[in-house]
Amino acid sequence: MTPKKRHMLLLLMLVCSGTTEALEPISTTIAVGMAATLTAFLASYPNIFNYFHECCRPEWISFNRTGLEVDLENKLFGQHIASRIILKAVTGFMSNDNPKKPLVLSLHGWTGTGKNFVSKLIAENIYKEGMHSSFVHVFTSTLHFPHPSQNHIYKSQLQQWIKGNVSNCERSMFIFDEMDKMHPGLIDSIKPYLDYYDKLEGVSFRKAIFIFLSNAGGDKIVQKTLEFWKAGRSRKEIELKDLETLVTLSVFNDDQSGFFHTSLIDKNLVDFFVPLLPLEYRHVVQCVLAEMKARQPQPDKDVADKVAKDLVYFPKSERIFSVKGCKTIFSKLDYYT
Repeated sequence: MTPKKRHMLLLLMLVCSGTTEALEPISTTIAVGMAATLTAFLASYPNIFNYFHECCRPEWISFNRTGLEVDLENKLFGQHIASRIILKAVTGFMSNDNPKKPLVLSLHGWTGTGKNFVSKLIAENIYKEGMHSSFVHVFTSTLHFPHPSQNHIYKSQLQQWIKGNVSNCERSMFIFDEMDKMHPGLIDSIKPYLDYYDKLEGVSFRKAIFIFLSNAGGDKIVQKTLEFWKAGRSRKEIELKDLETLVTLSVFNDDQSGFFHTSLIDKNLVDFFVPLLPLEYRHVVQCVLAEMKARQPQPDKDVADKVAKDLVYFPKSERIFSVKGCKTIFSKLDYYT
């Protein structure tokens, strides 16, 4: 803590202390002088409390477009489609003071392709506290909604939670992990908060962000990526139009998916279906080097190669795509270093 903030905190403690008995008598002149000084100081720092306690204000919530762009370029590997969509979608939404509806992103892809990581990058470039912010809320279906027989209770609790938190801060973020494992009826229960309403029961949800993470549609994404590879085409030639309809229809018509015939898709309330491609060997190496760089100044390329080679790839004969993406590199890196 800087000396300036330390002095401010001490003064705040003095102002807020409940002492009713003076330690020793002081003259009226001194008392008046202290009061005047204190009043002038507080007038200079009207938001002194906001320096120490997270609140729904620009000091704590402020979008850093450059930071998100740099993070997507330097930390998210092999995902040119996702990077482009995320940067444009979040930038457009956060720069709009009067959006018509909440921003709804649905991220799809196999394990380890970066769905949770993308959510983390978005949060870190909007909230000063990142994923630790009290305005970022994460739900995991198998953890928070484990019993289908309790769906009627979950619906009520989820609606109350969303409404209560958006009432507290309109710039709230809600991340739903394992959406493919959620009951379709439970997903539909949040539909009103994603729609084009000015207010619902006196609360506006239009500045909130909803991010859905799902493995659903991952097979279609892998299939299309493999087709490009077999045709000798670069993965960077793959465009959103090559995947968006495939993913949407796949998750909507899959009766094993939480999105099965949900009104979120039927009513076009998801703004962007974001496909994350399967990662190749070179992308895994980049993941390992990035993690090593975060741990030590000089990453070791030989170690990164060893970690990457230790993963399982498919198709078995060509070993092109990592089965688990970059998901297990952290534990394997501990083994090799």
